Amino acid sequence: MATTEKIQRITSKGQITLPIAWRRKMGTSTIVVRAKGDMLEISPLRTLDDEDEQWVTIFDAVRDNKGKGIPAKEISRILRKIDKK
Repeated sequence: MATTEKIQRITSKGQITLPIAWRRKMGTSTIVVRAKGDMLEISPLRTLDDEDEQWVTIFDAVRDNKGKGIPAKEISRILRKIDKK
């Protein structure tokens, strides 16, 4: 496997962006980060259960509510509605 390097800046919040080509190549949206001495190792998280990658977002505050959260009772109501299906 060819090694690819890319310089990434770390944001003030401590975040980095992994290029989409790398994320697609790994086939997962979940990673493991390990500190090894003075290096960080980033690798895809592999699970035995393929259903772990089949999450469904039922509420996204930005998408569904102009960036505001909703009360826990409302989330509960939504979950009960989904459970009945």
